[in-house]
Amino acid sequence: MADGDCPQLEPDPPPGFRSAPQVHLGAPFEVGVSTYNLDTREPDAPHVVGGTATQVALAPTYTVEAELADQDEYEVRVYDAERGRRLVATIELVSPSNKDRPEHRELFVGKVAALLQQDVCVSIVDPVTVRRANLYADLLTLLGRVDPQLAPAPPPLYAVTLRGRRPPRGRFRLDAWLYPMSVGEPLPTLPIWLTTDLRVMLPLETSYQETCRILGIV
Repeated sequence: MADGDCPQLEPDPPPGFRSAPQVHLGAPFEVGVSTYNLDTREPDAPHVVGGTATQVALAPTYTVEAELADQDEYEVRVYDAERGRRLVATIELVSPSNKDRPEHRELFVGKVAALLQQDVCVSIVDPVTVRRANLYADLLTLLGRVDPQLAPAPPPLYAVTLRGRRPPRGRFRLDAWLYPMSVGEPLPTLPIWLTTDLRVMLPLETSYQETCRILGIV
């Protein structure tokens, strides 16, 4: 799988569920349309609308230049269309920018942890060969846990499905299905959990081949 290819969900989700690809590129430009209103009032003059006096917004108490990390994101989200379009699963395709800095890895891991807390099944597919960090291992470190399958060293290429469970009694539990990957070998098939008992299988190799066909990649 080439860096940056977004997987298609094959086969399609069962009735009542919808999948939608999400792609966000952390590019230094954007296209948009802006509108403005020419306001000639004095800065401290009250603004009267419908007989109610409102004051101009107060100046901030603190202003500083800051650079917010903006990363490339490639994902497929699966929604339960019969329950208010609730997000039930997401497939996160790791990009080089997700792994190039400690703060970027922390942002990615924090996003995954937040999704798991919301009972969303998360699958991570990491085909990045230029960075050796393992984001699944980083997530376990955040949780104070270690997967024995990651010994003696976490694989740089892998796919993993994560699912949180809340037993009637007891603490939150995390289930994981880990599949190490190798360059030149077929990609694994991942379980995608839509409910506690309902899952679909995502054949990454078939999905990758279909994506290459659509994008015209030989």
